[in-house]
Amino acid sequence: MPGFLRDFFNRNGFGMGIAILGLVLFWTIGLIILPQLSMLDFSFRPNLPPPEIGGPKDVYTLENYKYLIYGPEGGSQSYNAVDLRVFFRTLIAAVCVTIFNLIICYPIAYYLGQSKGNHIRIFAIMLIIPYWINEILRAFALRIIFGETGVLNTLFVGLGIWDTPFDFIRNDIALYAGLGYAYILLMIFPMYNVIESLDGNQIEAARDLGAPWWRIHWRVVIPYAKPGISSGCTMVFMLSAGALAAPQILGGPSSLWFTQLIYQQFNDNNDWPQGAAYAIVLLVTCILFVLAMMRLFKVNMGDIGK
Repeated sequence: MPGFLRDFFNRNGFGMGIAILGLVLFWTIGLIILPQLSMLDFSFRPNLPPPEIGGPKDVYTLENYKYLIYGPEGGSQSYNAVDLRVFFRTLIAAVCVTIFNLIICYPIAYYLGQSKGNHIRIFAIMLIIPYWINEILRAFALRIIFGETGVLNTLFVGLGIWDTPFDFIRNDIALYAGLGYAYILLMIFPMYNVIESLDGNQIEAARDLGAPWWRIHWRVVIPYAKPGISSGCTMVFMLSAGALAAPQILGGPSSLWFTQLIYQQFNDNNDWPQGAAYAIVLLVTCILFVLAMMRLFKVNMGDIGK
């Protein structure tokens, strides 16, 4: 038996160790790997009626992936402009949401991590309690707030800031705010967990040496918090790119999300192979983008797993 397994069973006992390993393997293999492999297999299959599945026409093909790039055969354009535009817009929007969350959440995480007292626990509970409500209900609540007759427009029109209601929905402000709010805890707490362990004497020493606040954060806090920052950014980006409920509820007529195209292929068009191909493209692209950003900012997988 390998040494790490021997240590694992010595710490947890044989029965509990087997139970933990079984649950981890079931979660990893049964709920993640096998469904993704099934999706990958679907993506290379033609869309056939049920009687023809498994027949001579049911052979592997790249047509589902070609459709994303070139569109239907005989189309008026040489490439699939609509779907490709939605795909890249989704990725760019996910990056913007991630940057927005990082800017908003870093001061909160720093305050939570470096402050002492019971008021910090109360503040953390106030952050957590809204997330006891279902994500869809929170999205509808944000739609009420940002609607033409919602709280914000009623307030600003009443104060005379503008004469007519502003369309937050059509201008995608509600969507980006909803996505940022949906994953704010996934950005705050990884950074908080790291910053909490930062020795305050390092900050005091930098301050005593005359370093301004921005340099203290740039040279001391942020490098130390890099594992939490990388972990939070990875989760927020992946979940934002794969979001469905918020774009469906808060998105305007021109803010189609790539996951909505996937949903349409699966449920409206009943074209599972095409939907699977779109899902695989989104998954692989997001993974490659995250790996590229990790390499650019010199972050390794161990930092994210801390």
